[in-house]
Amino acid sequence: MAKSGVFERDPTDNLKKELQKLVKTIVEDSSDDEILDQTLQILQSLKQGIQYYPQEFNCPLSKQIMMDPVIICTGKTYDRVSIQKWLSGGNRTCPETGQVLSHTVLTPNHLVRDMIAQWCKNHGVRAQNSPGSNPINPVQYLDEQGLTEANRKHFRSLLKKLSLSDSISEKKEAARMLRSLTKKNPAFRGFFGECSTAIPELISPLSEMKNGVDPNLCEDVITTLLNVSIHESNKKLVVETVNVVPVLLDALRLGTIETRTNAAATLFTLSALDSNKSVIGKAGGLRPLIELLEEGHALAMKDAASAIFNLCIVHENKTRAVRDGAVSVLLDKINHRVLVDELVAILAMLSSNQKAVEEMCDLGAVSCLFSVIRETTCARNKENCIAILYTICFSDRTKWKEMREEESRYETLSQLAENGNSRAKRKASGILDRINRPFNRTHTA
Repeated sequence: MAKSGVFERDPTDNLKKELQKLVKTIVEDSSDDEILDQTLQILQSLKQGIQYYPQEFNCPLSKQIMMDPVIICTGKTYDRVSIQKWLSGGNRTCPETGQVLSHTVLTPNHLVRDMIAQWCKNHGVRAQNSPGSNPINPVQYLDEQGLTEANRKHFRSLLKKLSLSDSISEKKEAARMLRSLTKKNPAFRGFFGECSTAIPELISPLSEMKNGVDPNLCEDVITTLLNVSIHESNKKLVVETVNVVPVLLDALRLGTIETRTNAAATLFTLSALDSNKSVIGKAGGLRPLIELLEEGHALAMKDAASAIFNLCIVHENKTRAVRDGAVSVLLDKINHRVLVDELVAILAMLSSNQKAVEEMCDLGAVSCLFSVIRETTCARNKENCIAILYTICFSDRTKWKEMREEESRYETLSQLAENGNSRAKRKASGILDRINRPFNRTHTA
């Protein structure tokens, strides 16, 4: 009689197939530590007779047994470390269903966790690195962050070395390791949120940056801070930690281009919170970002523009950006067709500021924006350009003649009023109505 059920399948087929894939990857493409670890784990399992786990215990992402199963909002279960890595990579969909996630809260799946523990107990699974030890539940080795106590001890030692060592080479090695760990494992980013001294220790070598800091050390510390800031629950903590924002602004002004780029990316990441937008703006964060954008380094401009956009969502930061010279820099880059999508969006946001509109008029924004409308195929760019022109039209009637000439020569407004999206149609029609309105004069005898 044929056997049925998940425990009666060929015990080694799945492991052997996975082993073949991993070996092929190692030979042809990669010697990544994670792949090597997975290969050794499967080999050790086969050697010790731990022949298979039920497929249901494997994480859909890592294809390995789940050490800390958690449920996401779509109801699917993943290993915590794997799904955190997925989310930290900027993904906001369910890996299996493709659904957009309404939130990223991870809920422990106690049922699956207990099932794995019970299966391990029933099958006498032993710790693979401890022959002869008692049967174990593999879940117990990791805490809720996905870190072992050895991980934590090592991490603390690196932070102490970075903050207390008198040796610059030791500091550099510690910073390099911290950068690597926080890049590869989201759990290490989470550690900063639970250790009150971690962030101050991390930035301590940069507290006197104006007096000169090794450029590689500076880059590794700032990049680690960027990695830490990606973790959603760290954003508020990072900005509220004493000296973090000043250190980032010093790095923006004084670092190598790689360091400045990562400092801008960190400010962009942190500015996802409205409260952080205000803190960064008050600290003077907009001016060095605008200067970085103006310099025109391809590597840095997009991060600088993204940070400026986020910060200017808060009203008071619009005033600061205009004061710090944003309008002229934005128009110059747009005229040279650099990052048009991003910079037109920032300019549209600033057009609610009267001083910004006055500067736009003085700097030739009307012809610049009309030329973008004619050239671009992007509906959002057309919409943003016409929204700015609408504000200019209702703020400065001396620009009406230029707008009439544009319409007479290219019919730009008429075409947009007919073919644009709903907002662009309204704005274009409003401008046409305004500039074609008869001019009433009062005659006296």
